[in-house]
Amino acid sequence: MAEFQVQKHRFSETRLVQNEQTDRQPEAGAGEIVVKIQSFSFTANNITYAAAGDQLGYWQFFPPKGKDTEGWGVIPVWGFAEVVESDHPEVAVGERLFGYFPPASFLTLKPTRVSAQRLFDGAEHRAKLPAGYNSYSRVDFEPGYDPATDAERMLLWPLHITSFCLWDQLQENGWYGAEQVVILSASSKTSIGLAYALESDDSAPRSIALTSARNLELVRSLGVYDQCLDYGSLAELDASRPTVIVDMSGSGDLLGQLQAHLGDRMRYCINVGLTHWDEFKPAAGMPKERTEFFFAPGHIQKRMKDWGPEGFADRTAHFLRDTARKSRQWLKLHEIDGLEGLAEVYPTVCNGQRPADEGLIVRLGG
Repeated sequence: MAEFQVQKHRFSETRLVQNEQTDRQPEAGAGEIVVKIQSFSFTANNITYAAAGDQLGYWQFFPPKGKDTEGWGVIPVWGFAEVVESDHPEVAVGERLFGYFPPASFLTLKPTRVSAQRLFDGAEHRAKLPAGYNSYSRVDFEPGYDPATDAERMLLWPLHITSFCLWDQLQENGWYGAEQVVILSASSKTSIGLAYALESDDSAPRSIALTSARNLELVRSLGVYDQCLDYGSLAELDASRPTVIVDMSGSGDLLGQLQAHLGDRMRYCINVGLTHWDEFKPAAGMPKERTEFFFAPGHIQKRMKDWGPEGFADRTAHFLRDTARKSRQWLKLHEIDGLEGLAEVYPTVCNGQRPADEGLIVRLGG
């Protein structure tokens, strides 16, 4: 086995590191467990982790192993792992966990705050990182857990939890006084999750999809947006309505065009993803006082304080099950064999060349 690493500041460049550190199962220290990573999803969301790795601390979760690691980083992924060694009295060998892992063979965790259905990694280097990323679900103890839904959970949970948080923030702020929500990069899975939330909320404003011409047919076929436009048809957007923008693209050029079209009718802009990370730059003319970079883990922490961890899980569980069920109508799973397979398809993910209705699942054998 190996560890998949990328150049931090040129993350189109990758390597598979194979050495004693990555190949051999580590030994659990006092109070630790060792997990063997079984499978994980890989989406444009992971590329966002790389693009914002320095600003938001994503490189800190899993320091790269091996020699000559200067300038190299490990992109976190969402997946499942099995406990293969345990020195913790409450966590048994053979238990399965869902959560945040490196694209690698093994990971050592130091469980803390262990409860019936979750545990947190108490590793010192992760102590100041967002708690939502340090939480692992003990899936064997979840009521009604069905392994048949693992692929959708890997693909959609990390994306649709952001969709839920966006909907929650928009609703909490009275939709910022808007009569329409314009979603850029509307074919992204996070955008579609938000569209599902808006469609199910009778109090929500109308939703407008902006997407590339090649994804317009898919976006229309979903039937969840009130209007669907490609980027070249931006002028058809009704600029007389107060508007809130949810930007999943990170394209300064697109945002600049949209701001120029809407003028003072642009009430608020929430920047979320970087699907067009190579085009990222500040949008010309965008008023800073009405612009926010949305960091989902921060919102999750806020709601965990408001509702408690179990309360947050209860409130989101129904939404996540519902959006996963709806997504089965269009989502096509594509399984990848091992980290070598990931290395082969990585450039197409990095360059936004994968079909919008595809979900990549990497299976690690051995």
